[in-house]
Amino acid sequence: MTNNHEARTPSGRPAVSPSGSPDDPRITLRSPAELADALPYMLGFHPTDSLVMVAVHGEGGRFGGRLRVGIPTDTAEWEHIARQAAECLVRGSERRGEKPDGIVVYLCQDPYGEESGQRVMTRLRPLAQRIRLACGALDVPVLEALCLSGGRYWSYCCPDERCCPAEGSALAAPGTSVMAAAATFAGLQVRGSLRQIEGRLTPMCGPAAAEMERALDRAAAALVPKILDGATREEVGAETVTLARALMQRMTLAPPVEGGPGADDWDDALLGHDEAASLILGLQDREIRDIAAEWMEDEEAAPALRLWRALARRCVGAYGEHAAAPLTLAGWVLWSTGDEPTARIALSLALRADSEYRFAQLLHHACNEGIDPEGLRHCLREERRRREPRRKRPTAGTRPPGRRVRTARREPRRTAGSDQ
Repeated sequence: MTNNHEARTPSGRPAVSPSGSPDDPRITLRSPAELADALPYMLGFHPTDSLVMVAVHGEGGRFGGRLRVGIPTDTAEWEHIARQAAECLVRGSERRGEKPDGIVVYLCQDPYGEESGQRVMTRLRPLAQRIRLACGALDVPVLEALCLSGGRYWSYCCPDERCCPAEGSALAAPGTSVMAAAATFAGLQVRGSLRQIEGRLTPMCGPAAAEMERALDRAAAALVPKILDGATREEVGAETVTLARALMQRMTLAPPVEGGPGADDWDDALLGHDEAASLILGLQDREIRDIAAEWMEDEEAAPALRLWRALARRCVGAYGEHAAAPLTLAGWVLWSTGDEPTARIALSLALRADSEYRFAQLLHHACNEGIDPEGLRHCLREERRRREPRRKRPTAGTRPPGRRVRTARREPRRTAGSDQ
């Protein structure tokens, strides 16, 4: 590995800047080991089961756009995902004005069962080769391709056994590298693994999930007659907003004593199944959701984020598609408050819940394109100023033709062992 790559660390942004401003402090990455260590600082988290591609620009090897997708379990999909990922990264870079001069590829997957990291590297080699061919077809060479597995890394490009032995090399201990020191100095952080972040946003399981689904059934049975009666639509909206504000206040008055999963357990205990169900169904109304999107800054942001996460975890069983609304709201609060890496994950999960959810589509695209969220914040502030002084309509008013409110799409119950 002979190319040097500059990892830039502008304050308040990911450790590798997509803009690459000349004024940013620079760190030169001279080896596969340093490239491997830099990955979580580029993304803001440790990717799991992921293909990551990073564009490289100019003679100095300035890092640019990044792309992360899951590694398909079906090897028949590898050629398609390789072509699609290469096309997306290269064309996206061109739209922003600069075609990459090269690409760095990472394949990140932990061993399954008794599998070794070296076996993972061997198993993923055909995918790495397909990616190199796909990038070459676009006249962009792969400068380095690394496999990260089981705490070790391998290079698919470097033939030198002295730096890239067949058994792999150990990844640097967390917090001990030059990249880690620079990121700490810049106030940046790695937010855990992708699996951990997604785990805070995915539906609960076990007996609690069965109880929650029954609560959603009850709430849906009570709501449908109301939404079919035009005289009560505004009333339902007002009740939803009032309930959401009350739950946010409850969370404000009861902050968790720790972060991560412990904080999630705390927040889950603060919400009753029936009130969570009523709010989940109420948020399927687009105008009510848009009002909820106004709680994206200052003292409202933290309790709103806790509430949206908790509601996303309650969208169980036949109501999985309903998670698109709270997940999108969580992604918006995260993006609005500067946590772009976690925002992208939340918005991706929203689109996984409902690929046609327009609000999630727009936010996901804007976040990935590096658009400043202040424009949307300004619009939401103005809408709130216009609406709240009147106090006559705590909701946005009568539903125009074509608006939809979700009800559960029931499917046959799955038995143990069936595909999910």
